[in-house]
Amino acid sequence: MPTNDLAGRTFFITGATSGIGRSTAQALAARAANVIIGARSEERAGSFIDVLRRLYPRAELPFVPIDLASLASVRRAAGMVLAFGRPLDVLINNAGRAGRDGTTSDGFDLTIGTNHLGPFLLTELLLPSLREATQGRIVNVASQAHFRVKRLDWGALARPPEIHGFAATYGTSKLMNVLHAKELARRLADTRITTYSLHPGVVASEIWREMPRLVQWVMKQFMISNDEGARTSLYCATAPELSTSSGRYYDKCREVRPSRLAMDESLASELYVRSDAAIRSATPDR
Repeated sequence: MPTNDLAGRTFFITGATSGIGRSTAQALAARAANVIIGARSEERAGSFIDVLRRLYPRAELPFVPIDLASLASVRRAAGMVLAFGRPLDVLINNAGRAGRDGTTSDGFDLTIGTNHLGPFLLTELLLPSLREATQGRIVNVASQAHFRVKRLDWGALARPPEIHGFAATYGTSKLMNVLHAKELARRLADTRITTYSLHPGVVASEIWREMPRLVQWVMKQFMISNDEGARTSLYCATAPELSTSSGRYYDKCREVRPSRLAMDESLASELYVRSDAAIRSATPDR
């Protein structure tokens, strides 16, 4: 049964109109949370918000347009969230992309830009609001695909990108998600902000929308539902017992050990510095 245990708390979810983001947003609204709906499509967001308002008439559900493949869009979205003038209790970096080659509007690999650089910048810009919360949380939806990466190729952050293909870029972006959470935990150790990364399970979500239709159909026969996939995101975002844990990796609502590379503190630190430099190189007036 839904409860009102999250009343008064504010969550911002990217990719909130589909897949596990949608399931996460609905579960939070059911528990009386204020849920900022981050998505690219205003039309889809409006339809989803209408559904939630019929189910939960008292819910606060503002829409923030955001395209993580555009650093300018990320900055605008962060500005809107900060302009609400309230503490942000939880940022869930949920939106992701898989299965399509290309580059972002800033010249980065499309998968790396959407899955890592966009969320990296969004997180940095929202830290002031997270610091104001009683206990701010940053949740990075990663993947067990990070285990496949045996060496972190810095060409992934180049413009134009120097690595290509789904196998290389997706796993690399997910390793970056885990390392990002780890390094943030170190940098924010003297604050009330905690960080988490997680594997949601292999979910039949729209992250696979750019794969060939037949491939999608076959893959989804072996995947879990969006509601099941949202469980670990919700656990990391809300579980009281995790309030003193930070920088750790979760699967099926329990802490597990990530890959050897994901445990490398020097690699996590270097990724942070290189990611910041990459974003600055694309927007020198930042």
